[in-house]
Amino acid sequence: MLLRARSWRALAPLLRGRIGRIARDYVEGRVELEGPMHRIIELAGELVPDTAPTAASRAGPLDWLRSAWRHRPQRDAWQVRRHYDVSDAFYALWLDPRRVYSCAYWAQPGLTLAQAQEAKLELVCRKLLLRPGLRLLDIGAGWGALLLWAAEHHGVQATGITLSRHQQAHVERLIDERGLRGRVQMRLLDWRDLPEDEPWDRIASVGMFEHVGRARLPAYFAKIRRLLAPGGLLLNHGITAGGTRNAQLGAGIGDFVERHIFPGGELLHVSHVLRVMAEQGLETVDMENLRPHYARTLWSWSDALEARLEAARRVADERTLRAFRLYLAGSAMGFERGWMALHQLLATRPSGRLGEGALRGAQSAYPFNRQYVYSAG
Repeated sequence: MLLRARSWRALAPLLRGRIGRIARDYVEGRVELEGPMHRIIELAGELVPDTAPTAASRAGPLDWLRSAWRHRPQRDAWQVRRHYDVSDAFYALWLDPRRVYSCAYWAQPGLTLAQAQEAKLELVCRKLLLRPGLRLLDIGAGWGALLLWAAEHHGVQATGITLSRHQQAHVERLIDERGLRGRVQMRLLDWRDLPEDEPWDRIASVGMFEHVGRARLPAYFAKIRRLLAPGGLLLNHGITAGGTRNAQLGAGIGDFVERHIFPGGELLHVSHVLRVMAEQGLETVDMENLRPHYARTLWSWSDALEARLEAARRVADERTLRAFRLYLAGSAMGFERGWMALHQLLATRPSGRLGEGALRGAQSAYPFNRQYVYSAG
């Protein structure tokens, strides 16, 4: 790796292990990084003390107020569009053909990225026990992969919401192309504005709750409980913090991500998420950590982008490209090292009817075993 700086001062963050500042200086043109991205990130990781990215940070009332301020409806809409409306053509260069922008699932080691993403979609559908006629809500539906998969392979009535106009337009085109009008819909809508007049049988939240914020998380899960039919299932899939008390990554990494990638993103440890869900009346019945799967997903995205840099420069500006090159490879390293995790949490809204379910007291559609997820058919 070759690092060139305009001044000696630009190298000072290296001595303090502040690799987030070096990343920011690279994006903003004060330093240049040359060499294979795998090697750049490997060397960067060696500069960071193992515990620095997950070290505890103090949190108080001002942090809660800041989170609440950052996650007002208008602010959330701006933050989501800032990231996802960069350019559909840019994302298409390095995502799989379905544009699944979340952790893939390598059910077998030899799968391609596209196959692993389909395996993840099917894993979510199986965990939710989808079947024809059920009503599925996908909160933060992205480019619609789960909506379309669930409708085509499991026969559900699927509705997704997003704050990205680009994503909504893309999914609307796919609905018409695949003849799914009347079975699938995509709405431009904030989760707070979802009507509660007709409960949903199943709810999926994939790669969404990281954008909700610590201060809004109780309201988010309280809303989901009201939207979910008694006995229904929720699958919450998202990035969680590696440390129990750090709201973002240390060593300046979190500041870089906030500034250049995900404004408003907040990481919470899974223990905090479980507590909030329980306090809002949702019973967690299964939890799975897919952390290494996300590392491999991110390396696949990174390698795909590195292979198409010239094409990327035609659809995105240089600052965006530099930011994403570091973000994808750096995040892959972070998941490999346990700085972050990826949890799928399956929860129910207990119906209160003791005789409902496969076992007395289940009070839900969940069978209280995992055989149905991994069995054939």
